[in-house]
Amino acid sequence: MPASAVLRAVQRACLLALLVPLPGLASYAIYVGRDLTADGSVLVGGTGEEPSSHWLARVPRRTHSPGTELTVGATERARFPARLTTIPQALETHAYLTMDYTSFAGFPGPLTNGGLNEHQVAVRDVWSPSRDELRAMTPPDQTGPQYSDLARIALERARTAREAVEIVGALVDEYGYVTYGGNSHLFADPEEGWLMIEYAGGRGLWIAERLGPDEIRASYPGYVQEVPLDFRERDDWLGSANFVDFAVEQGWYDPASGEPFDADVVYGLGGTMRDPGLNYVSPGQIERELTAQVPVTVPELMALVRDPRIADDQAGYGQVAHLRPDLPHPELGLLWVAPTSSVTAPFLPWWIGVTAIPPEFRQHRYLTENAGPTFLDADFQLQEATVFAGRIFRQLLYYACAFPEEQLARVQGTLTAFEDATRASLPAIERAAALALDAGESAVARTLLTEYAHARAAEALRAGRALVDGIGTEVRLRHGIPEPPAGEHINGGGVSVNCLVDIDPDRVGG
Repeated sequence: MPASAVLRAVQRACLLALLVPLPGLASYAIYVGRDLTADGSVLVGGTGEEPSSHWLARVPRRTHSPGTELTVGATERARFPARLTTIPQALETHAYLTMDYTSFAGFPGPLTNGGLNEHQVAVRDVWSPSRDELRAMTPPDQTGPQYSDLARIALERARTAREAVEIVGALVDEYGYVTYGGNSHLFADPEEGWLMIEYAGGRGLWIAERLGPDEIRASYPGYVQEVPLDFRERDDWLGSANFVDFAVEQGWYDPASGEPFDADVVYGLGGTMRDPGLNYVSPGQIERELTAQVPVTVPELMALVRDPRIADDQAGYGQVAHLRPDLPHPELGLLWVAPTSSVTAPFLPWWIGVTAIPPEFRQHRYLTENAGPTFLDADFQLQEATVFAGRIFRQLLYYACAFPEEQLARVQGTLTAFEDATRASLPAIERAAALALDAGESAVARTLLTEYAHARAAEALRAGRALVDGIGTEVRLRHGIPEPPAGEHINGGGVSVNCLVDIDPDRVGG
């Protein structure tokens, strides 16, 4: 990218930061309804954007004794200070897959943006900034579950997307909500999706809109626009009892005006969340591009999540949940996960039925909160002795994004070829696992799924290391590795590493 273009992009980013006090980091969620996909499945893609280590976690189904409690919320260290409290834990919780991480906005880890559970309920968590006045109303000792608590509880308890909204809404109604300035969740199952927003302010405001089989929705940020005034009498909306009345009391909405109740205008950023948005590509633009691709396939959604406009150094991982109707066994629920920013990392298949995660894809100290001033816990020494997948593919990102014109197409071509080969072999693996499950041989099926997933993960690591070594040698010989500019700090923050080429800064946000 020319230096002048970089400067203009930085200036535009700074202007946005001044105009809109955002959380600083965010995440993407993309929903494609089953009538718009090639195989009749629901597709959900997304990223998680936090300055933190990310690792794949498998959580089995669990039973809990009566009276068990769950700690939720945040502490005074949070961006919006809060207090930790407890709520009752469910007696039984579902199995699920997720990417955990350790740090965001001062909230205690491990945290999650969501994932996929054994009932094929997919959960994505995405920022959704509330208007200034709501953020200012947030009490300094706020209590209740925060965004990660709600995502994890939905994975643990929900059997459908609608039930996920009902569970989360009931928790907010009863226990309150700890905010970092406004948030949203996307819930989906093989039939439908729901987009839910939890607003700042400590007033328990939330709204949820059903996403049908013929809809596409992108969140960055999560948005809801026109809300029917009679939404509580409809099947396609859910929300807090005070959702409209509170706005009327504040003078933010006048029912006599005849104007529609636009939630973005009333409670959000004044009608800007969908278009022009707040990043290189707006939610509206993503929706329009996907609509032009209908019927959408899994590889096409992977390609969008991998797009440099979406995937950069801030993206700690990429996900695509493939929610298939009439799945014969819950063990076959499938979540594709890239171990770090998918712009230069492969999507790998992980089924609910896998029994273990390879050590290379579990937690390591790279970017883990509090790793710098402490020594390693000896119980983790063998874990830490393994190569960390997130670090390998992050190295590849830095090489490729330093010279994207030379390297990006090469890297992404290798990744897509790897994924194509994986997808080609999946039907045979799943048929064999289904036959074993039909015969009551659950252990055999789980072993088959686990060994295949581990084999592809190991092959991905070999390919990643080969790319890092080869491209690294080429970069050293062709360009060298220069000293960083004097006075710069390795943790300087600012504009993230990005593989965008010849970006037009005037299109940032649109």
